[in-house]
Amino acid sequence: MPEKLRDLPGLGIKTEQALMDVGIESPADLLALGAIPTFLRLAEKRAKRHSLNFLYALVGAIEGRSWLSVAQQDRYSLLMELEGYQELEAWLSEAENEPRL
Repeated sequence: MPEKLRDLPGLGIKTEQALMDVGIESPADLLALGAIPTFLRLAEKRAKRHSLNFLYALVGAIEGRSWLSVAQQDRYSLLMELEGYQELEAWLSEAENEPRL
């Protein structure tokens, strides 16, 4: 595995900096966290919103594929997975705010 994030397929210096800004320091960090949790972390911690193409690029970087290939082949499954993560986060947030018995 490459040493730097920018050396992964489809990622460059700006993407590397965005990832480092949210605590993803290496390709191993990205692999350990996964594309969707990384995408959600970026959305939560950065003012700039990223498009779904950014998610496809993260998946492509992890899997060694072009983001276009990911977008064409995996778009719907990724959108469903992303929605599931968002629903889970909302549920957990609501559960934290409920009074304890």
